[in-house]
Amino acid sequence: MRKIFPDYFLITLKGLAMGAADVVPGVSGGTIAFISGIYQELIDTINKVDFTFFPSWKKNGFKIAWQQINGSFLLALLSGIFISILTFSKIITHLLVTQPILVWSFFFGLVIASIFFVGKQIDKFSIGSISFFILGTVLSYYITIAEPVASPDSYPYLFLSGFIAIIAMILPGISGAFILVLMGSYSVVIGTINIFREALLTFNIELLVQSILKLGTFAIGAILGLKLFSKVLHWMFDHHRNTTMALLTGFMLGSLNKVWPWKKVLSNRIDSHGNEVAFMEKSILPQNFEGDNLLLIAILLMIAGFLTIFIVEKVGAKFSK
Repeated sequence: MRKIFPDYFLITLKGLAMGAADVVPGVSGGTIAFISGIYQELIDTINKVDFTFFPSWKKNGFKIAWQQINGSFLLALLSGIFISILTFSKIITHLLVTQPILVWSFFFGLVIASIFFVGKQIDKFSIGSISFFILGTVLSYYITIAEPVASPDSYPYLFLSGFIAIIAMILPGISGAFILVLMGSYSVVIGTINIFREALLTFNIELLVQSILKLGTFAIGAILGLKLFSKVLHWMFDHHRNTTMALLTGFMLGSLNKVWPWKKVLSNRIDSHGNEVAFMEKSILPQNFEGDNLLLIAILLMIAGFLTIFIVEKVGAKFSK
């Protein structure tokens, strides 16, 4: 049985790591949960949380109802995730603007290591698992070169983004932030989080209301997606684990095109703040990049990103024993 400290403190730290992973388009929060030894408990807890909590509270008392949904675990984990997202979003936004090649190089290393980690979970290769691996690779690559079909600033699109991106939280291998990048919603969501934090600090009610409406729309989509898919994903991992892992591995392999550090901008768009930002990009070789390609530092950061996953895996395995 868990004690308040240090067990729940450690869970909060794992939540911090998951939140940081979900902010950056590279490694999945679900991967962090998987390699830190809390993935199965996370899935089981998500499945337990529903409206039966309130009848149980009324009948048995809050303490029993709270224990039934594993509330202390969920509170500790979500606290870490929330704190991490709120604080790390500003840092990553700044770095993506000022040092894009270096940041994406680190992410590239993270994804490469995640491919190895998730891929080695496949116990046996079959025609089915190989087929789903190829399907995931092709589908993911196509998404990285597809042109967004809707404005990422609209409320319906934010709802859809939250609905789809939340799957990454409970799937080892798919980055929630990466899904947002593919959908064109990443800068909008991160920007809104930054506005929310600034509005709180400056007591700007107008900006606070606007950011709450956008984040609330995103959150409603995320909650709905979480509940609809958690049972399905739980069943997939229980009954078709190899096929599911093969699909995830293929998805990550195809996604490497999106996190490749050296890009050529094909077209731009105007964001909600009136700034011109890249809309369509194409991956190019470092020697074809206009300007300093920072090749040596980029390679070192790729290695650092690669090693980060293995360090987290080793630490997670140690503490989960």
